[in-house]
Amino acid sequence: MSVVTVRDLRVAFAGADPVVDGVSFSIEPGECLAIVGESGSGKTLTANSLLGFAPDGAEVSAAELTIDGVSTTGFREADWRRIRGTRVGLVSQDALVALDPLRRVGAEVTEALELRGKLGRGERTARAIELLTSVAVPDPQVRERQYPHELSGGLRQRALIASALAAGPGLLIADEPTTALDATVQARILDLLGDLKAAGLAVLLVSHDLSVVASLADRIAVMQNGRIVETADTATLLQEPKHPYTRELLAAVPGERGASPDPGPVVLEARGLSKTYRGPGGTRRLALDGVSVSLRAGTTLGVVGESGSGKSTLARMLMALESPDAGEVLVDGSAWTSLPERERRPRRPRIQLIEQDPLSSFDPRLTVARILAEAIDRSEKPERARELLEQVGLGAAHLGRRPHQLSGGQRQRVAIARALARRPEILVCDEPVSALDVSVQAQVLALLDSLQRERGLSLVLVSHDLAVIRSMSDEIAVMKDGRVVESGPAGDVLGDPQHPFTVELLASLPSPAGS
Repeated sequence: MSVVTVRDLRVAFAGADPVVDGVSFSIEPGECLAIVGESGSGKTLTANSLLGFAPDGAEVSAAELTIDGVSTTGFREADWRRIRGTRVGLVSQDALVALDPLRRVGAEVTEALELRGKLGRGERTARAIELLTSVAVPDPQVRERQYPHELSGGLRQRALIASALAAGPGLLIADEPTTALDATVQARILDLLGDLKAAGLAVLLVSHDLSVVASLADRIAVMQNGRIVETADTATLLQEPKHPYTRELLAAVPGERGASPDPGPVVLEARGLSKTYRGPGGTRRLALDGVSVSLRAGTTLGVVGESGSGKSTLARMLMALESPDAGEVLVDGSAWTSLPERERRPRRPRIQLIEQDPLSSFDPRLTVARILAEAIDRSEKPERARELLEQVGLGAAHLGRRPHQLSGGQRQRVAIARALARRPEILVCDEPVSALDVSVQAQVLALLDSLQRERGLSLVLVSHDLAVIRSMSDEIAVMKDGRVVESGPAGDVLGDPQHPFTVELLASLPSPAGS
């Protein structure tokens, strides 16, 4: 018997077309169905409908909606509360938000049991340790007493999975569970979900990335504009996609870097950078430890590593937004970080930063025109803002919009336009596409590549995603624990890695073919 059966599911808001329109699927015990699509395709609304989490004003209907043998059509909130956790578990993308920062991990993991009064305090502690052990959390007796912020992203996600499994549900919904994770941690979480599936758990995996789900899903349903446009077993869908949108998603998976431009002279160089930060209780954390990298004119240096490896600290030092404890950064062979800011300021237009989340760096009250105007030199003509938008593939109609009125890809294009306003020769891109859907990510990467080739830009591309680094980089520096453990031409690093960590990164790289 299927663990979940959905037939003709619809979600609509008053006066508007359905945002989920006639969706049907089923999942057997020990099977993983992946729903794949871009933001706004309806995949998360579909998943939330299995938990009774309808947005305000939404009207949800289905010809059939059965979960673990229970029909949920006509459920009220009290009915939904009885099956959440017990029959359906949820693992969301951002465990730091999903876990209560004021509760210890053990209490979070066993919350479902506590609410149902099934176990005493000592029994819950033992059960928390047991659950943390089952999801491969090291030192579970220690982790059980810690708070979420004291765990790494991967450990928080494992704790969230343990919490979702506490009451023994038959179905686990994993909604973008690895999007915010490094490649190696992502691979471990997918392996863990695979182990749970093999033990008989039904899994609904929601993702925008076909390459991520390939290793876990038995079947894939592709959603576009609220409808499932194609469903097939994983191998068939990835190798013989029928629908144009499925082919578009597959084509958007980052590939290999094309022919490299002839490198020019070194335009940006870090020499022996070290940086230590003070932590709580007088502790000290070494963020950079003797890091040296260089960037040649017209090329891309890819800096890859896990969260906490020091790559974003390196990016900020290349921009001279932070000062190293030791070492220096040079621009065109001349001092950069060692200069006082008043001497750096006239040279700052030459090197610009593109950050991961432009929404947090934009004033939400300003229109796109005002955001660009702040970056444009006052001697420029008024039409300069329109020209910048055209360079990044946006039209004049976007000038009057505010950040919240733009999609993620449009905001990132505006961020690139703002960076181009001062006619830089060097762009430092710190995780510029990690928050974007795979197809939008491909568009932004293609934009950066075309700008580089047209204008001779030199790029530093910082990312935890080796697929992105591989598709863009001429040279690669691999960082771990504040050090560059391997560097060199992209072909050498990717084709014949020497350091065990680089080998691990390459092994964890998801394949759209599922191999």
